[in-house]
Amino acid sequence: MTTEGDALRAIIEGERLVVHFQPIVDAGRRTIHGYEALARGPEGSPLRSPVRLFDVAMHAGLLVELDLLCRRLAIQRFVTLGLPGQLFLNVMPATIVERDFREGLTLRFLHEAGLAPNRVVIELTEHMPIHDYALMRQAVAHYREMGFQVALDDLGAGHSSLRHWSELRPDFVKLDRHFVAGIDQAPAKREFLRSILDVARSLDCQLIAEGIETEQEHRCLWELDRGLSLLQGYFFARPSEAPPHNVSHLLPAHATPCQEPARCACSITRDIAAVPPDMPVPVLVERFRRHPSLRCVPVVDRGRPLGVVRRNAFLMLFTNPFSHSLYAKRQIRELADTQMLVAAADTPLAKLSQRVTAGDDGQQEDFVIVDGDGHYRGMGNIVDLLREITAIQVRQARHANPLTGLPGNILINETLARWLEGGEPFTAVYCDLDHFKAFNDAYGYARGDRVIIAVASLLQAQADEVDFVGHVGGDDFVLLLEDASWRDTCRRILEAFATIAPDFYDDAERLAGGIHLENRQGVETFFPIVSVSLAARPVPAGTQDMALDIATELSDLKKQAKKQPGNSLFVDRRIR
Repeated sequence: MTTEGDALRAIIEGERLVVHFQPIVDAGRRTIHGYEALARGPEGSPLRSPVRLFDVAMHAGLLVELDLLCRRLAIQRFVTLGLPGQLFLNVMPATIVERDFREGLTLRFLHEAGLAPNRVVIELTEHMPIHDYALMRQAVAHYREMGFQVALDDLGAGHSSLRHWSELRPDFVKLDRHFVAGIDQAPAKREFLRSILDVARSLDCQLIAEGIETEQEHRCLWELDRGLSLLQGYFFARPSEAPPHNVSHLLPAHATPCQEPARCACSITRDIAAVPPDMPVPVLVERFRRHPSLRCVPVVDRGRPLGVVRRNAFLMLFTNPFSHSLYAKRQIRELADTQMLVAAADTPLAKLSQRVTAGDDGQQEDFVIVDGDGHYRGMGNIVDLLREITAIQVRQARHANPLTGLPGNILINETLARWLEGGEPFTAVYCDLDHFKAFNDAYGYARGDRVIIAVASLLQAQADEVDFVGHVGGDDFVLLLEDASWRDTCRRILEAFATIAPDFYDDAERLAGGIHLENRQGVETFFPIVSVSLAARPVPAGTQDMALDIATELSDLKKQAKKQPGNSLFVDRRIR
């Protein structure tokens, strides 16, 4: 009788494994970052399941042989399919410190297939604990020297994975799907993920969220932190022998950072059935009586709103015994309020709120929402509007910089993405102070904070009403400026800061033009009065750049700007 161990041995000898690939999506760049290779047993075999396959291999003493075969077949298939990005190879720690470490088998597999090591990520799986961390660190360093990157699988599950992270310092860490499942309904999981992201950033490690299966989980992760851009799960694509090569159909349009329905009138639209202008008045009377919660009904002709009928005013007409005979044969058009407020579905909620509250008659509690062509889409009411605006304000406060109250990193990235989606030209500007550390060291953090607050106020005062000012942190700010006036705005900022900067100093240092202070090497050095460096990156109309790309470019441009002495503006000449 053939045992499962014999069956597995036959599968290995016949190389009858099937390799599936599941994409790892980069949601920020809307591309596929890479693919995880997943081995399956032959179709119809009791060992089809990878869990059963490796469980039998462990008990039959065939784990190393199975692991190496999975790796070789995955590399061959990855190259044959011409898949883009990186290949994530599941590897047993025991295999790394045994045959592969000694014989360089993975590197040989790559050379035979024609795949560069820098396109491979060794993903350490935890079927067995690691007993010798010193040897494991040596093996990981050996792989890195050859060009591989290293990932730690299933953080939060298995054998001491937090210690693995600390000891091995991987390039990627994959968060166990337990912490992603239902995260949209679990505040504790969101707090845990925020903490893990902070640790990942401090260790210069990228986090990959696994097990995303629903739209709500995806949206919650995207809302939580835009830095968490590497995602994997059934919501995007299931493991497949022929996985997708592009990401366009994997990321729903609503999930991009560019479209935020919660900020526009479309988010508070209620589907209220319209009535035609020739509807008899008694028909609508009966509708209002059957539906006590119905507040307002639109009157629509050929898709376009003509007016509204408000419940209270309408029913007041029928308070005397002669009302029914008076209105029985009249049509709704004769009683409709044609002075209703009409808002486009893409109207920002803040602007809509201004229009609603600007009304003098107090009749704008309900309003009509139309599409770009002026066709009726639904109704909105002031209660829903206030609820959404309150939620936005709470969220903005949560993500604002605590010192200045300006929008922080998440809101900066969202706003940048939204401006890019708008397609209009604008200029992104990075603002950074020069010699600020010396000022902080000399006068203390309290006075340093006053400088930061003053800079925030200055930027807001000099920017136009339509411009955006965000606080990255410390003495770093980001501005998004309208295309037509950005140079004038930058000039005003430089002039204004040059005027106020000397007043931050005591009389002696102000007269001397700076501070004498020991540098990090203990040598007394002269640091001039704090100045501001602006790095500008013009963004042409219709650019295809992503928010993360522009943020990265701004960081590089800032370094160029700081090379110029004094208050200065550095403009990226590659764009225009």
